[in-house]
Amino acid sequence: MRPGLCRGCCRGSTISLELRMNHYGAMARRHWARWLPGRYATISDPERFFAELGMRASDRIAELADGFAGDQPPGEGYLERVGRLGQARRQAEEIVLHEMVLLEPEPGADEVG
Repeated sequence: MRPGLCRGCCRGSTISLELRMNHYGAMARRHWARWLPGRYATISDPERFFAELGMRASDRIAELADGFAGDQPPGEGYLERVGRLGQARRQAEEIVLHEMVLLEPEPGADEVG
């Protein structure tokens, strides 16, 4: 099961899937509501949209970070490994936030209340 999906069922009903918004989805929702109000207004189901966007962003960060981190060099110690993996994740997060989450503001958005 993918992170962010929760299986739950009620007595006598079929199993349903419920999307939960992760911190990337919540970050995007706040940012889009403030800086992309026109685009935000066109979203028919913001809860679902940003939950899905957050999951896609998280998946993409993990994918990029894995590639940036590369293979463990011979003799790499624990602290070096933690540093390498942390740097790879930060680099991946910076890219994905720019591309998917913290988009450029709409013209005039800074003037909106």
